[in-house]
Amino acid sequence: MPKFVIEREIPGAGNLSDAQVREVSQKSVHVLSGMGPGIQWLHSYITGDKVYCVYLAPDEATIREHAKRVGIPANRVSAVRRLIDPSSAE
Repeated sequence: MPKFVIEREIPGAGNLSDAQVREVSQKSVHVLSGMGPGIQWLHSYITGDKVYCVYLAPDEATIREHAKRVGIPANRVSAVRRLIDPSSAE
């Protein structure tokens, strides 16, 4: 299944409390379970004013539908073309 990186502009994201992060995570997981096995959240990175999420999904439309249902932005959705890491230098 294709992998996507989603950039979400959320002012003050880096200052969210543990309880706030848990609340939005629970809502996201609840929506995902209702959408079925065709979309999967792998993990997210929180920075100052953005959240970068990595998902598996059949297409961008599915990613955007999830964001709409959760009520969070999906400002940029990018399909992952390749993965590189230190082993790529070998």
